[in-house]
Amino acid sequence: QVQLVESGGGLVQPGGSLRLSCAASGSIAGLRSGTWHRQAPGQQRELVAAIDATGSTNYADSVKGRFTISQDNAKNTVYLQMNSLNTEDTAVYYCHVWTFLNKEYWGQGTQVTVSS
Repeated sequence: QVQLVESGGGLVQPGGSLRLSCAASGSIAGLRSGTWHRQAPGQQRELVAAIDATGSTNYADSVKGRFTISQDNAKNTVYLQMNSLNTEDTAVYYCHVWTFLNKEYWGQGTQVTVSS
């Protein structure tokens, strides 16, 4: 059985930082790619950042220069380092991964709230 566990969300003041983690366990044969998405109340889920097996990354324009996605292949974990957070970053953040067994999984979501 494969588990995908997210952690690292919470309440932070504007200008602060958080690091989200998304750890995969079970029979996955490694992570081929990982993405982070977010969904704010009343809005559609949007792609925030992506990383592939080569380490190539892509970001939504709204987070470029502030967020960094990374992957630790030894730990089968995808991270999202979020700096200079503002109130518009408030949302539930979800990770999504593709494994080398060509299966995809979504995390359970973690709440990020940016407020003074």
